[in-house]
Amino acid sequence: MKYTTEILINLPRGRVLELFDSTDNLSMWQPGLKSFTHLEGKPGEVGARSEMIYEGRKGDLVMTETIRTKQLPEQFHMSYKARGVYNEVENWFTEKEPGLTLWRTENYFRFSGIMMLMVPFMKRAFVHNTMLNMDRFKIFAESSENK
Repeated sequence: MKYTTEILINLPRGRVLELFDSTDNLSMWQPGLKSFTHLEGKPGEVGARSEMIYEGRKGDLVMTETIRTKQLPEQFHMSYKARGVYNEVENWFTEKEPGLTLWRTENYFRFSGIMMLMVPFMKRAFVHNTMLNMDRFKIFAESSENK
């Protein structure tokens, strides 16, 4: 499954990236995040692996994040692995004009087990969840204390 999402953020690209690249900010725009634990590699750099635990409707969702590409200010790509799901997210940041940043994501999913059967029914929910997180980040980033 593949899809693309994008959102405009009313901040300069440098400030958007500063906020996006800080693991301390994750809980500000991902409210279901219970913990973020660095596992290996240099934190925040290519190859770094971390465990993320999210509160789910049917118990905790545990996933491993790996930073795949970090070529700031243009791109920051990660992969996520959880039970039955592998996901790659390519984050692209473009300064459309001074003080206005376009954040675009390319999302790729591979499923295994029972999750494979659910794919035709789940794409809309995955896109919705991605946009919800992007909207939350935009609200967080544009709040007066972050400008």
